[in-house]
Amino acid sequence: MSLRLPKYPEYKDSGVEWMEPIPAHWKVRRAKNLFRCIDVRSKTGEEEMLTVSSKDGVVPRRTKSVTMFMAASYVGHKLCWPGDLVINSLWAWAKGLGFAEHHGVISSAYGVYRLSPQYAPTYSYFNHLLRSRVYDWELQVRSKGIWISRLQLTDDDFLKMPLIVPPVEEQAAIVRFLDALDRRVNRLLRIKRRLIVLLNEQKQAIIHGAVTKGLNPDAPMKPSGIEWFPAIPRQWNVVTLRRVIHKALDGPHVSPNYVDEGVPFISARNVKVDRWSFDDAKFISQQDFEVFSKRVKPEVGDVLYTKGGTTGIARCVDLDFPFQVWVHVAVLKVNNSLIDSDYLALSLNSSHCYEQSQLLTRGATNQDLGLNRMKEIIMPLPPTLQGQRDIVDFLSSNLNGANLAISRTREEIELIREYRTRLIADVVTGKLDVRDAILPDAFPDSEESAQIPLDEVDTLDALDGDAGEDDAPTDDEGEDF
Repeated sequence: MSLRLPKYPEYKDSGVEWMEPIPAHWKVRRAKNLFRCIDVRSKTGEEEMLTVSSKDGVVPRRTKSVTMFMAASYVGHKLCWPGDLVINSLWAWAKGLGFAEHHGVISSAYGVYRLSPQYAPTYSYFNHLLRSRVYDWELQVRSKGIWISRLQLTDDDFLKMPLIVPPVEEQAAIVRFLDALDRRVNRLLRIKRRLIVLLNEQKQAIIHGAVTKGLNPDAPMKPSGIEWFPAIPRQWNVVTLRRVIHKALDGPHVSPNYVDEGVPFISARNVKVDRWSFDDAKFISQQDFEVFSKRVKPEVGDVLYTKGGTTGIARCVDLDFPFQVWVHVAVLKVNNSLIDSDYLALSLNSSHCYEQSQLLTRGATNQDLGLNRMKEIIMPLPPTLQGQRDIVDFLSSNLNGANLAISRTREEIELIREYRTRLIADVVTGKLDVRDAILPDAFPDSEESAQIPLDEVDTLDALDGDAGEDDAPTDDEGEDF
């Protein structure tokens, strides 16, 4: 997908050091000339609870897997209405903000700001602007604090922020264009993600067959008495996870002070079925690492198993550097006299073990796969370590093509997302003129795209470990230029 958009005919200096030139007829105004603070408190605490996600903005809490506790009462908490800007003051620097689409109750620590009537109808423009990469650094600089995880954006600091303000009719044109662009991009992403789902389903079928029936199609079988795998090879056994590990321990049950550089601190979002994902990795100090290591110290050959947010994702540790884990990750100390670590990770990621993990997960919002519950997961086990390693080698060889296809498709997804991010930034800052642009959703969809419902449930997030933890801290935690 490629769009050819013109520049504006004339630009001027913005008057702000970090800001590039803007269209000559646009303005730069401080936020205080556009917004006013709102502080209305709930008298009953019965309004819908909303939360702020760096990915989705302001959303009902029931739609997110928020992994921290719920307050006993929301009486006295702040209220917001549709069209209000809500900022998580401790997470503003990482897009912990957005405009509400619902009336509801939010944390008292959040900031609520309402646009002047002139700009209220086009609040979506300011949502795109403030969540664009152009404002990432400005929001971080204006947030104050010693640790990056404790930076706070005050009302005064936000209201002093310079905002790019096109004429209202152009704001509306920008919103129409970006909304259409988003629909178009989402359709393209849906196709790519659906392909990954299909490839993962093929992988799951191969894995399930190998870890429940073995590699010999003529091997005599026996009933297992287990619904997920009714028959297994005669020489195999059925065991629980408890039987093949020495212990299962999780990381600290508190949020540490994060640092810019230090020891990687792994959460559930960093553990994928077939890879590590460190794009948004956090770090802790050496001192905290040593303290947390007294409880559990992850080592090569251990298996990490996600137990909070996204549950039931396993990966064998092959990292050659020190790291620590948060409470949402269990470290399984494997009994290597009974089971190969790579084989255990494969088994836990198979469909029959994953389904069990979901049945054992508790909580509608604060999802948790408890350490004791996970130990009851049942799996077939070949009698020899060599037999287990043969299965690992077989799967490694036979899944290589599917893994490469998935990897390429993920790269395409990231390129599409990067294109959208860059285009949004260029449009909201006036680098590109969309006043007369053909809306992206006016372009014909491919036949393949048309066959995929836009509301189709995407199971990739669960199986690939991309869903789960809310990525913002929890609720208890004009002058013109």
